[in-house]
Amino acid sequence: MSAMRLSRKEIERRRAERSVRFFLTGGTGFLGSHLAAELLRRGFRVTLLARPGARGSAADRVGELLDWFGLSPGEREKLKVVEGDITRPDLGLEPAALCELLGGTDEVIHCASSTSFAERKREEVETTNVGGLAHILDFARAGGTYHFHHMSTAFVAGKTDGACPEEPATAREFFNVYEETKNAGERMAAAACREAGLGLTIYRPSVVYGDSRTGRSLLFNAVYYPVRTALFLKDIYEKDIRERGGRKAAEIGVRIEADGSTHIPLRLESTGRGGINLVPVDYFTDAFLALMEEAPDGGIFHIVNRGTTRLEDLIDYSCRLFRLTGVRACAREEFEAKPRNTLELLYDHYVEAYTPYMGDTRVFGTARSGPILNRRGIVCPEFTYEIFVRCMTFAIESGWGSRLLSSAAQGSMPKSLRTAK
Repeated sequence: MSAMRLSRKEIERRRAERSVRFFLTGGTGFLGSHLAAELLRRGFRVTLLARPGARGSAADRVGELLDWFGLSPGEREKLKVVEGDITRPDLGLEPAALCELLGGTDEVIHCASSTSFAERKREEVETTNVGGLAHILDFARAGGTYHFHHMSTAFVAGKTDGACPEEPATAREFFNVYEETKNAGERMAAAACREAGLGLTIYRPSVVYGDSRTGRSLLFNAVYYPVRTALFLKDIYEKDIRERGGRKAAEIGVRIEADGSTHIPLRLESTGRGGINLVPVDYFTDAFLALMEEAPDGGIFHIVNRGTTRLEDLIDYSCRLFRLTGVRACAREEFEAKPRNTLELLYDHYVEAYTPYMGDTRVFGTARSGPILNRRGIVCPEFTYEIFVRCMTFAIESGWGSRLLSSAAQGSMPKSLRTAK
């Protein structure tokens, strides 16, 4: 027997026979919804914990998400939706409902979290990522759960440079409250599961974007946000040129060229090192399921890209697709010689939270995850121009999320998605 409540062989049998009963949090979020949909497609029994929306129940919101994923009625037969809230003791459930849920759970997949980087939202982030995790761990220890799957992030490595192995994170300095609380969450989960004899698997994805094959996505932050910000500024100054004579655009140096392209004098600081570590959500989902199936003893696993995408590449992709000129990467020394213009100051203010990830020099090891994924033939695709086009085209056509789902389903989405224009 292992340290878990069931033997390795029994866990493998239950997962292979699809008799395991999963309880999944965060099922209306980006990663959680993709995992829930794939688990149902593969025949697993899944219970989702979800909050009601402004004008719809938890079941309504989940149902619309599954419509978006195209799940058939047959694939939904093993789904159960429970209305609750991880930030409340006992998940906000009445004793009878809590008891029923405890008795129907074998393994917990905890995906719910706040992904805000903003310091002003520290209380909210801590309430969800630390307090909410504590409630889920209490739930797991109280019932018949034998394995806890914890969704973390590769960025628990914090402020460091170079190699970041698949080992317990020891960082003490972080770029934001999200990294800090996810780091604390890993330590909480490890201590609680060790004490209770629960198996524990920690998954550490890097920056996850939409589907590499279709461009479809439910979330448009991270790599999308800097592009969207540049297009927002482009639209403002183009409108000034077309409707107001272009005085403000001329002051900042924005102009429409003879070939119809738009010249924007925008310099972005680059160290010339590192880049953003991007993984598509289709790769993330395949990797998660493979690691779950082949590592019944648990462990820590990175779900990352072996290479990074340079800032210079993202600028090139954006300029090619959106017909821009004047946008370029430069060294910090150039700003010392020629300070940032108004446009550059405004852009940097909007994307400040993402700056540490655009030239990231952290290298996430895959000594544990790599052999499993290689054996399965699961390879993370390079973030090419073709994938960039698919993802950005879908983002724009969906109104950056505003036209994806009804208001009932959007109740759980970040405000920035619900109000995107």
